[in-house]
Amino acid sequence: MKRVLIGAVVCGMAGGVALLADLAADGRWFQDVTVSAGVNKPHTNRSFDNPYAKIMAGYTALGASATVADYDADGFDDVFVTDSRLGGKNHLYHNNHNFTFTDVGEQAGVSGGNDATNATSASLWFDYNNDGRPDLYVVRFGHNTLYENLGGGKFRDVTKKAGLDRYSNAIKAIAFDYDRDGQLDLFVGSYFQPINIFNPESPRFFPESFETANNGGGVTVFHNKGNGTFEDVTEKVGLRLSGWTLDMGNGDADNDGFDDLYVACDFGTDRFFHNNGNGTFSDITEKAIGFDTKKGMNVDWGDYDNDGLLDIYVTNITDDYMREGNFLWHNNGNLAFTDVSRDTGTAETGWGWGAKFFDYDNDGWMDLYVVNGWVSAGKDSYVPDIFAMVVKPGIDFSDARNWPPMGSKSLSGYEKKKLFHNEHGESFRNDAAKHGVDSVRDGRGIAIADFDNDGRLDMFVANANAEPYLYRNTSPAGPHWAQFALEGTKSNKAAVGAQVRLTADGKTRLQFINGGNGFASQSTRRVHFGLGEVAKIDQIEVRWPTGNKEVFTGLSADKLTRIVEGTGKKK
Repeated sequence: MKRVLIGAVVCGMAGGVALLADLAADGRWFQDVTVSAGVNKPHTNRSFDNPYAKIMAGYTALGASATVADYDADGFDDVFVTDSRLGGKNHLYHNNHNFTFTDVGEQAGVSGGNDATNATSASLWFDYNNDGRPDLYVVRFGHNTLYENLGGGKFRDVTKKAGLDRYSNAIKAIAFDYDRDGQLDLFVGSYFQPINIFNPESPRFFPESFETANNGGGVTVFHNKGNGTFEDVTEKVGLRLSGWTLDMGNGDADNDGFDDLYVACDFGTDRFFHNNGNGTFSDITEKAIGFDTKKGMNVDWGDYDNDGLLDIYVTNITDDYMREGNFLWHNNGNLAFTDVSRDTGTAETGWGWGAKFFDYDNDGWMDLYVVNGWVSAGKDSYVPDIFAMVVKPGIDFSDARNWPPMGSKSLSGYEKKKLFHNEHGESFRNDAAKHGVDSVRDGRGIAIADFDNDGRLDMFVANANAEPYLYRNTSPAGPHWAQFALEGTKSNKAAVGAQVRLTADGKTRLQFINGGNGFASQSTRRVHFGLGEVAKIDQIEVRWPTGNKEVFTGLSADKLTRIVEGTGKKK
């Protein structure tokens, strides 16, 4: 068995140990380092210049996204952060290894994208050509862009060459190897239909109903042909949809070795697709989760109760007008899920957006951070305006002219964020105020990463029309942890889809590498385990995306360890 240690406990800044000790003693386990880290450039919403601009104001309060990858393979995670305004620059923040970052977006060639016919909404890091370097896919209302990572901090636009140049009004993309051929396939979620929303020819481009809303952009599936190009296989794989997609998430619900797909739709019902293992998917929504009319915003998969099955967290809306509540879908093990959000205290988080599972205190249980707030503006509320429209007989919701202009009004604004501490899989306790992460900015994407390689997971939060937050984890030293960086050989090199089961002190915990789950965000590709008081790892079992299983032993806690496919003991 080959095992390479590539990291250990590191305190990034001079005097860092003393600083973290002081903060931990204060009881606040996250420090806002946005300004000192040099990542405080604000996101700005896109303002449209068309006859429906005042009505579209709420729909432009999107596009604040943060995605993580170690693009230059220096052992430290970097982050790409978007802007949406006309002429606004996107930011590629290079990690300087001391908890400061330098924006290298322009010299890397990836800062553009916000022009008269395109507005950046999100991004995705994925190794499309399987050369070991994460490439960058910039998601936009308009045309998306694929940048190939050339190494040396340089990128080039290969969108047309790859066969991905089309108008999509996309808001989300994930990438995983759905057919296990060793190449990452691309799933693109679109909000609007592929019309020119900057200068629409017709006013009928809004959702046609709150309940069905079958006039959205749906999902497009691009199969990676392995030669640097993609083909549209949406209908072939069984994923033709017309919902208003806001997020997607992949995970293996039944542990059969093939990743399944959850699609969160604004207006209308969410969808659950089971991977049949033959290059196709089956829509099993009715069996898996049932049909709903909530407003799905976020999809994240994680085993919150440590039972060896991946569960799913979906944000919806809880405000004065729509008291829907979120979903915490407990995996029952039979491709059916039960919503336990109210039982666990995770149902009501306001106007929900991004949410991420992660173990912030390294106690071995997955915690949950949720951001919220649609538009925080003036003191007047937009809710009565929407209500008046909804109750009006014979209203054509798809006609933008029938929607009231938002102006300077607020809708579910100034909402406090939630940091849910996992109480051993039974319930969650909100500790956001206690740890200083209960901001009232309009949150969107959450990227989780250990930016200083100290074994404590940090948070980058993108906020709409505002500066982001970079929260450094300053929790007390003591709980043990383990991180793993996986490399596929027969599998895709990024090992997306791999499951890792760590056994220590007679208990087994599950983590996996997803393809970019979470609204407007993507977290580290490293697999992180909190171990609590346990300092000895018995073994890890890796289930690679090809279906191969290997066991690795002799591993050390409190280290980042590189695991290469084919170097362990076959199971």
